[in-house]
This record gives sequence, C-alpha cells and structure tokens, in this order.
Amino acid sequence: MDVLLIEDDLDLSQALSQVLRSRGLDLVCCADGLEALALARRHVFDAIVLDLSLPGIDGLELLQRIRADGSTVPVLIVTARAAIGERVQGLNTGADDYLPKPFDVEELEARLRALVRRSQGEEELHCGTLRLDRASGVFFKGTRPLELSPREASLLKALMKKKGQAVSKDALYDAVFGEHSAGDLDAVEVLVHRLRKRLVGGSVELMTLRGVGYLLIDEAVMARVN
Repeated sequence: MDVLLIEDDLDLSQALSQVLRSRGLDLVCCADGLEALALARRHVFDAIVLDLSLPGIDGLELLQRIRADGSTVPVLIVTARAAIGERVQGLNTGADDYLPKPFDVEELEARLRALVRRSQGEEELHCGTLRLDRASGVFFKGTRPLELSPREASLLKALMKKKGQAVSKDALYDAVFGEHSAGDLDAVEVLVHRLRKRLVGGSVELMTLRGVGYLLIDEAVMARVN
C-alpha cells in the first residue's frame, strides 16, 4: 500500500513512518503543502494522510486542489484541530475520514486499510477484458491470467487506475521504481514495450502520447464514442 504522509511535525512524521513501514506500508513523507500537491499529481497513491496545518498551502486548500484534479484517492485527515466545525469542513471538502491528535498508530493503520479496501471495492480495476483480482493481485486478460513481472504489474496497475487519462512518464517511473529512485526514465519505455506484447488480444490499447505520457484505453468504448 503506497501512502503519502503529509505532516510538518518532523518528529511525528519520522515516528509514524518507522512504525508503518515496519508493518508493510510504503510511505512517502512530505512537510509542505505545495510540495505535497506536486507529489499527489505526479504519483498514484493508495491513500493520503493529511495534516491541516501546513506551510505553503494549508491542508484544506491542498485537499480542494487534489479533488479539483479529479483524484478519488482516499484521504484521512489527522490534526490537532478539535472543533467540530473544522472536522465537518474537512469532510465536506473531500476527506474520507478524520482522526484527531493524539491518536494510536494502530487505529491510524486500521482506518487507512479500511479506507483503501472500501475505495478498491467501489472502484474495481478493469479496462476492456483486463481486470485485477484484488485478492490474489493477479491480472487477467479475459479468463486467462497474465504472466507479468512485478514491474510490469506495477506499471499496468498505475495505468489502469488512470484508464482513459494520460499518465506522465515521471508518474509511471515513480509507481514502478519508487519516488526516491534515481534512474533512467527510458526504463519506462522498455516496460511499456514489453507490456504491449502482453496485452495483445485484450481489447485495450496502450498509446504513447509524445511529450505527455501514456494512455490505456478500452478499444470497444472508443469505437462506440467514435
């Protein structure tokens, strides 16, 4: 589970990241609202943990901009602001849950996992005859499982989350190799080339949009539109 932790209390951020990483979560930590917005636009996260008091832009404005971008990523607000009105405002702005400080890290983890399960249940990953079996993590083309490498699977998952939308090469690189990996973006092109071969006969098209990124579309849907 890839989580963006947006918290300007560095001691709390470090403590949470150590505990949650030890429990199998992949965390990207950020302490600035504008930097967090750029990360949320660049990378496909499974969930966001958001503090409201942030430098750059505050948490509510950040949340507004994320939702204005069309993102449906689950957002869990954690803040010391205890007023009921502020909680309601956060939920009305687009947050999925609210946890006041101080909190127990086990409750935080449980709420995060519940939000991700709920979001994945509401929005099944599929495109054309391709689908992801959530329980096993296996991709299917029709009724047949796809034999994908872990990196090919990560690439396909990121594309399917944004089916019908262009995804930048930077975003795909981060989804496959990690936010802080330093490498050659051309590795994405190699993976796209391999993935195209796997997808033959899957009623989808993986398009290259020069200067923009890549687009996974359902050929049947596109034919009806045209």
